[in-house]
Amino acid sequence: MAQLRIALAQVNPTVGDLGGNADLIVEWARRAAAAGAHLVAFPEMMLTGYPVEDLALRGSFVEASQRALAGVARRLAAEGLGDLAVVTGYLDRQVVGLARDPSRPGRPAGSPLNAAAWLHGGEVLVRSAKHHLPNYGVFDEYRIFVRGDRLPVVRLHGVDVATVICEDLWQDGGPVGVTATAGAGLLLALNASPYERDKDDVRLDLCAERAREAGCALAYVNMVGGQDELVFDGDSVIVGADGTLLARGPQFAEHLLVADLALPAADPSARPGRTPVDAGDGTTITVDRRTLSDATLPAYPVEPQSVAEPLDDLAEVYAALVLGTRDYVRKNGFRSVLLGLSGGIDSALVATIAADAIGPENVHAVLLPSRYSSEGSVTDAEDLVKRQGINSRIVPIGGMVEAFEAELDLHGLAAENLQARIRANVWMGLSNEHGHLVLTGGNKSELATGYSTLYGDSAGGFGPIKDLTKTMVWALARWRDTVPDGGGLPFLHPFAQEPIPEAIIVKEPSAELRPDQRDRDSLPDYAVLDPLIVDYVERDLGRDALVAAGHDPALVERVIRLVDLAEYKRRQYPPGPKTTPKNFGRDRRLPITNRWREPSAG
Repeated sequence: MAQLRIALAQVNPTVGDLGGNADLIVEWARRAAAAGAHLVAFPEMMLTGYPVEDLALRGSFVEASQRALAGVARRLAAEGLGDLAVVTGYLDRQVVGLARDPSRPGRPAGSPLNAAAWLHGGEVLVRSAKHHLPNYGVFDEYRIFVRGDRLPVVRLHGVDVATVICEDLWQDGGPVGVTATAGAGLLLALNASPYERDKDDVRLDLCAERAREAGCALAYVNMVGGQDELVFDGDSVIVGADGTLLARGPQFAEHLLVADLALPAADPSARPGRTPVDAGDGTTITVDRRTLSDATLPAYPVEPQSVAEPLDDLAEVYAALVLGTRDYVRKNGFRSVLLGLSGGIDSALVATIAADAIGPENVHAVLLPSRYSSEGSVTDAEDLVKRQGINSRIVPIGGMVEAFEAELDLHGLAAENLQARIRANVWMGLSNEHGHLVLTGGNKSELATGYSTLYGDSAGGFGPIKDLTKTMVWALARWRDTVPDGGGLPFLHPFAQEPIPEAIIVKEPSAELRPDQRDRDSLPDYAVLDPLIVDYVERDLGRDALVAAGHDPALVERVIRLVDLAEYKRRQYPPGPKTTPKNFGRDRRLPITNRWREPSAG
């Protein structure tokens, strides 16, 4: 057996910031070297950020990525880090003359590659690219990338280390399918795997299964941070050849996971060169062997392994919302946010998430009482402001509404929506004046059923709770109040008391746009509605399947109609953090103009 100390750098790059991301690679490589690591691995597409979407189709961007990669290699050597093996993701392109890629008819050679590279001694030692290109959910990789056909196996201190990229672990065959044949002692997987609830356990099981199949230890490094609707949760892991968990990084935080591994020494008869191997999925993978160092290291003292405890379910979801909100604000150049604070549960949770994300001093709440606002709504909102120490101001809208009503003869829903749109005008005006990012307070239950006003409460730049059902909003509010001081969790701001007043949590929800209005006037009880929304939106169950699952047939018909008719509103809603298997946004893409209606077997 041979020893190898590896470091997994789960860090937070920014899409398009090649200079800043290169700085991160050098900074964290320096930390890895200081920790005595022999190899440090960075996430998928680390140098460019992920996902780059159609930036991959711009030749100028691809060329900039290639130049940046070579520059990072030279800089590492110049700063005394040339002896450290650095593996990182980046954007490359296929270059094979004028030939065409037979797996992608009509696509010319030179197409973009979701690539990985080994850097050492100031040089780019070896390059490879992702083989399995996901084309489901939030992914469009088959559209913009050409697949790779190579498994690099680099001998480092007498250990053969194979490298694959993200989806290559999730699909059978391909590079992972030939890892055992290649005799690798360690399988290194670079990932930008977005967060969704319960995915951490699925990933760990997958890593254990692939390690057993490959017959070697597996190191899985994952990106951390927010990118538009996606949140990357880190949670990097290392498992043994038998699937046993050896080390684990924290969730939702940048971290250098360092581990000492006892690995099988490489077969001395396997020499550098390229060997085509049948991958078992109808493709051929070329095993590309390179050597950095043949000799194994002398025995050295082993450091204790670090295994971070996963967060519980509600803490995990809340951490994703905080990180997604923080990164959207900061990466887009904002320093502060503004929201309408109504005294209801949705805006209360949004304010709390914002205070945790960027600090209470950077959160600006606007109270907008109208003729239909209850006294409790204003006092409850003021109580929240005092508990959290956020900024606030009161802007009564009664006079504004009356001015519009004097010029327009509006009744019923049109009159109600007028109030909501006037509120939005106040938010957007203050946003323009002071440079705040406006946060919207709509939840998934409301977005699903169209229970929101277009250009009213749907106005803003980011929706922190858009992927939460109403029942989850309540659950997270109650959970946050159980840890007012932060409970030692780094993503929570310490408050002196519960940040959300109990009166807000127990209050019956209302839009307060007409006398004595309640959500239940227009919607079923959320405890009944939300499971139906999950089954229809996230599980894609049809009408009869929903009834078979136990939902009331009349309610099924009603909710399907509401959801289908509200697609045009959702298209105009701002982005927000994805936390479920299917969010309204990148995940769910339905036509607005659509006459299809779910049929009934009856």
